[in-house]
Amino acid sequence: MSLDPPTYLNSLQNNIRARPIPWEGAVRAGTITDQDLKKIKAVDKVRKEQRKQTVEADVGTYRDLLLGGDSGKSVLESAAKRADVVQYILVLTGDLLNDVPGLPSALLDHSDPYKPFLPLLTYSSNPEDPIPLLTSAVLASLISAAQTKFPKSTPQTDQALPKLYKYLAGLTKSQDSGLQDIAVQEYSAVLRTRKARELFWKQRQETVGPLMEILRTASGAGKDTDSTLWSGGASIRTATDAGLGGGVGLQVLYHVLLVLWQLSYEGSLVGKGLEEEHEIIPLYTQLLRLSPKEKTTRLLLSTLLNLLTPTSNRSYLLATAVSVRLPNLLSNLKGRHLTDPDLLDDLQSLTDMLDEYTSSQTTLDEYSSEVLAGHLKWSPPHRDQTFWRENASKIITDNKGELPKKLAEIIGKGWDNDKQVLAIACNDVGWLVKECPEKRGELEKLGLKGRVMELMAEPDENVRYESLKAVGEWLRYSFDK
Repeated sequence: MSLDPPTYLNSLQNNIRARPIPWEGAVRAGTITDQDLKKIKAVDKVRKEQRKQTVEADVGTYRDLLLGGDSGKSVLESAAKRADVVQYILVLTGDLLNDVPGLPSALLDHSDPYKPFLPLLTYSSNPEDPIPLLTSAVLASLISAAQTKFPKSTPQTDQALPKLYKYLAGLTKSQDSGLQDIAVQEYSAVLRTRKARELFWKQRQETVGPLMEILRTASGAGKDTDSTLWSGGASIRTATDAGLGGGVGLQVLYHVLLVLWQLSYEGSLVGKGLEEEHEIIPLYTQLLRLSPKEKTTRLLLSTLLNLLTPTSNRSYLLATAVSVRLPNLLSNLKGRHLTDPDLLDDLQSLTDMLDEYTSSQTTLDEYSSEVLAGHLKWSPPHRDQTFWRENASKIITDNKGELPKKLAEIIGKGWDNDKQVLAIACNDVGWLVKECPEKRGELEKLGLKGRVMELMAEPDENVRYESLKAVGEWLRYSFDK
């Protein structure tokens, strides 16, 4: 998949190409050899076709120039103390990789094709330093070529990728959208194989975390503002061509979504983790509401489909999708004038999947889905006496007490932006105690009694009311006993 080069990087490379380099002085100083200079001048500032012919006629010589060989070190290693020369050689290397189809393969035949480049990723801690930026571009291009040449990966590539990911992760944390765009485009260039995606996921605190923060900002929900995602508080009218929430530009948004779409092809590996750690289903549902372009809508739908399709994810992620009203949103999307055939196919597949799931759900299934999704709202079961009388015992005992454990997890959070969740959780605990007083001990062991008592001091009036009712049920049966 070909993307336009990041503007920031393109501008930097053009500036370096235009700089005069005192090559003869570098030779006199021993920075590079006279033979190195001859090879460089033969391909520097010449037409693309001439450059191609020169390198292809002596590809081994240029491999030794860039990577080192029996006759000496890489020119990058020789010139390590001259930042201007290193920058120029890195730009020239990128140009040669693009202009000479046979060069990447020749470099990859070297015993250690990434050796001269990897140390340069840590050349400086300044994210705007040209040397690591230019190095990452060369490495992304070379690793992408390696994934084509060696589909089963190689030890050298497997060792290089985590180092490249670590550097690019730092760029994604920058406030500069130009640096962010470089990182996500280079991520995309190398996420072509299962192994690359598995390594990316293994480093997910560094790699995935900052990308999800960019998406949360775009959705209008900063970190911990769960209520915005679950309520669908923003509308499509808040998105413009210039950007979405927090000033996230559409180009950066598209490229971030592209990276996560590529990652979603390992849906069975990443699906549950993305939901547990980043609430990706509510987040993508909200972004679908905001998405002003078909190309972003297409990536959002395709990613959701990839995550919801694996059997191992369905019971957990489909429940969350229903809780955040994704089926209703998909129905609304069908009313838009959408033309992309892949988008329309994914939209129909998602709709069919969710229709099949919801049609088989009982009231208890719906309640379970809501609890397991990790976010409560005042849906009908919560205040239905008949529901609790018929189902309280099952809720406590089924699946080794899965639902009470999840309630304990939910009620244990602060929910600073959605106190209603705490009120509903207290309500549910009260019903469980009322209908199954003999199970009070089991519920108490989960910490539910202690937490409900703490919430009697909660400033929110509704939380106090529901917690007092729940504690009252506990005390009532204690006194009866």
